[in-house]
Amino acid sequence: MYMLVEKRTNSHLHLKRSPGIRSWSVCVGIASIGLAAAYYSADSLAWKLFYMAGCFFVAAQNLEQWEEAVFDKNKGTICLKTFNLYKKILTLSKGGNEQVVAVLSEIRDVNVEEEAVRYFGKGHLVVLRFVTGFSHPLTQSAVLGCRSDVEAVAKLITSFLELDRVETPQDFSQSSETEASDADEPQVKY
Repeated sequence: MYMLVEKRTNSHLHLKRSPGIRSWSVCVGIASIGLAAAYYSADSLAWKLFYMAGCFFVAAQNLEQWEEAVFDKNKGTICLKTFNLYKKILTLSKGGNEQVVAVLSEIRDVNVEEEAVRYFGKGHLVVLRFVTGFSHPLTQSAVLGCRSDVEAVAKLITSFLELDRVETPQDFSQSSETEASDADEPQVKY
């Protein structure tokens, strides 16, 4: 699953993502290697603690991040939050939380992009495109295989932000006014 809908109203969309089963399996596997090495070794207590601590740090490092995306039409903002357990442990709870805030009206498009994932093939993720030309992924890591899940999230965001609506005749008349003002300027022929 790419992202789960936590809450959805006309003015609020809250999406969440937690580490998947593959990530938890790798974490438990690496941690169990440390426990087994400590249990079956004939080394001193200090070495056993080193084995366990080292494997727990590597296990935490391989754990995916918890991520949230909160779209709020009332405030006119999108807030992308990430929580990383490994950074939280290393900085003694001072770090590990990252947050990006952007203006909703500046989002121009929502796309699904492919990303190469080392050793596993291709992954997919949602990318937000802004009016300024800047692009930002909705999540920090791609999901493997399930393109349909990612496309469903992209369609949900597109419909929530009303990016899929067709321009009305009023929008066309505003754009034709600027074209008319350009027609008043003399054209130079080369």
